[in-house]
Amino acid sequence: MLPTLLLILAGLLVGGAWSLHRQQAPRGAVLVTALLAVLATVGGVLWLLPGEG
Repeated sequence: MLPTLLLILAGLLVGGAWSLHRQQAPRGAVLVTALLAVLATVGGVLWLLPGEG
């Protein structure tokens, strides 16, 4: 369940970063939002990978 929530959060953050970019928000806000989206995506994908359980 948690990987799905992380990937949903990543999608929302990507949309937020795109929206901030289109509104010409400060570059720092766009970069932070995009970085959080990347981290959520990586976390969700890594959680789904098989590993030591």
